[in-house]
Amino acid sequence: MAGFFSNLFGGGNKDGRPAPAETVEYNGYHITPEPLADGGQFRIAALIECDVGGERKSHQLIRADVLSDYDAAVEASLSKARQAIDQQGTALFD
Repeated sequence: MAGFFSNLFGGGNKDGRPAPAETVEYNGYHITPEPLADGGQFRIAALIECDVGGERKSHQLIRADVLSDYDAAVEASLSKARQAIDQQGTALFD
């Protein structure tokens, strides 16, 4: 019964994985946090997408940092993606 309420209120999937994080727009880019499960922790990762010259480009950001809390990993993934966008811009897609 607890699984039913978790799924109902966004607490995760049927297989126990956390619910996917929502895509966020940042300076014309779309960031989807995608922390990767890694030995009971979560590795910082995100998908960064943008339209460049009329073409949809994407970059998979993966960092070595791991966090024990999924929500913290989502926030850290967003932060690292924003930092990458600020530092590299469309060069991310080269």
